[in-house]
Amino acid sequence: MNSISNLAFVHPEAKLGDNVVVEAFAFVDQNTEIGDGTRIMSHATVLYGSRIGKNCTIFPHATIAGIPQDLKFQGEDTTAEIGDNTTVRECATVNRGTASKGFTKVGKDCLLMAYSHVAHDCVLQNNIIIGNSTQLAGEVEIDDYAILSGGTLVHQFSRIGAHTMIQGGSKISKDIPPFVMVGREPIVYVGLNVVGLRRRGYTSEKINSIQEMYRFIYQSGLNVSQATGKIDSEIPESEERKMILDFIRLSSRGIVRGNMEG
Repeated sequence: MNSISNLAFVHPEAKLGDNVVVEAFAFVDQNTEIGDGTRIMSHATVLYGSRIGKNCTIFPHATIAGIPQDLKFQGEDTTAEIGDNTTVRECATVNRGTASKGFTKVGKDCLLMAYSHVAHDCVLQNNIIIGNSTQLAGEVEIDDYAILSGGTLVHQFSRIGAHTMIQGGSKISKDIPPFVMVGREPIVYVGLNVVGLRRRGYTSEKINSIQEMYRFIYQSGLNVSQATGKIDSEIPESEERKMILDFIRLSSRGIVRGNMEG
């Protein structure tokens, strides 16, 4: 049984699951889908192309599926997708996609804090935290369990790897490989996200292996190509090794520099 305030607007063509709550002064447009148990709070706006999963909460003045802030956008039929159990806090915005991908995606169990922005064609995986006032430009990709602290600015097309921790106020214009912490101004690699990895069940053996790989990359004096060659030949195969090497080899922007580099 849904609970829809008489003071809310819900388009008759909107598709709502079971036990959906739509509070007073919320707006739900046509061509929208809202999953079971989701709550659309007062003054939240769910626009054309929204696809919101189960057990989400959309806080006041958040806007889902606003048209892209991209002058190339020609009104194409695209979506903004929000995964199950994700929370979108006050005044956060998630724009829908363009012809480039056709969608913007925020995965499951994510938290988008107040005033954060996810631009067109971004792809966020699961268990990601986007801090207050953090701004993602178009076509940014972020992998599982990344944490971007408040006030972070991310350049278009940048990639951020899994299990990373980004210092608040950072300006990201290079790719951030998995498992690391980055910060300072200008932004640099400052170490491994050891606390985050331990919280997620990584053993000391695995953490030490990851640490050794980043010693080759950032502390050996080798260039990136030489360092990845060393990792290939000297570090035993593992899921973590594959994640790091695949990420670096697929990076078109290049990875963030190390704090010992000139």
